[in-house]
Amino acid sequence: MLKSILPAFFLSAVVLSACTSDEEAVCVTQPEITDPVSLTILHLEDSILQADRREKLVEILNENPVVAEIFLKRSQYPSDSVMIAVLNQRFSNPSIDTLAREVSRIFGEGSALESDLHTAYSNLRYYYPEFEVPEIQTVATGLEYDLYVSDSLVVIGLDYFLGPDAKYRPLGLYNYMLQRYIPEAIVPSIMLLYGISTDFNQSDLSDKTMLADMITYGKAFYFAKHMLPCTPDSVLISYTTEEITGTRENEEIIWAHFVENNLLFETNHEIKKKYLEERPKTFEIGEKAPGRIGRWLGWQIIREYMDRYPETTLPELMALDDPGMILEKSKYRP
Repeated sequence: MLKSILPAFFLSAVVLSACTSDEEAVCVTQPEITDPVSLTILHLEDSILQADRREKLVEILNENPVVAEIFLKRSQYPSDSVMIAVLNQRFSNPSIDTLAREVSRIFGEGSALESDLHTAYSNLRYYYPEFEVPEIQTVATGLEYDLYVSDSLVVIGLDYFLGPDAKYRPLGLYNYMLQRYIPEAIVPSIMLLYGISTDFNQSDLSDKTMLADMITYGKAFYFAKHMLPCTPDSVLISYTTEEITGTRENEEIIWAHFVENNLLFETNHEIKKKYLEERPKTFEIGEKAPGRIGRWLGWQIIREYMDRYPETTLPELMALDDPGMILEKSKYRP
């Protein structure tokens, strides 16, 4: 059962530039949706940011326990009375008015976000007819948290995704991480989390090889791309257009590095981190090789596999748990 929180650092797998090349703007097949989903979206950002009275804060905390615990960090306070006093002071600060105006300016009535959510969840229901669409809430809490996703509830911290021109940005993140917090990032982030979860993405948990992780990530990206068929690759994997172009032009060199250094079946966690986890660059390959290059490579293997076996459905792909078989049958050789 999906019961996950998507912290700020997890977004390393998700988003970045809205400026894209013609090649990466190519859409995958959009299924014919005959029964689109209906969404329930509760907009709480205004009521939270304007909650400068104790009574209103108490009401919000009581009615929205996930927002209270995850986005307002309830457990970090010694008591609710202390928490309410701190929040009352925060939401009385004039800077909160500026933040509220920025949220309104960027997201307006939320029509673009709602359209993306509707597309993604309708496609998800198409591929997985038994899927139950969760309730969706949008909030703004003073840059406390970005996303929460569970089986029954999705909470989106809009103030985290205002983009590079916003007056206030999330604290404690490197610039290359901050770049991914743009409005276009929100729904791809949610879909990627579904794609990586074991509810959809089957894997052999006993397989600790680099290849197993690469294939798991590759399937997640392939999944997310089919939920939002025209989302550029750079948005999904958090690369700039230049980085996407560079990886494609040097795909043979990247693959050769993995093969020559016996990385595919590497199980050492510290070595795997260099190729799979958050870094500005994969320096072992070169100064221009972006971080998380193993995830990107896994995506290309999955694409090659599906090109060779187009009769395979998305759920069938996601159920495959043998990375060695997938690599062998893909005949991936850039």
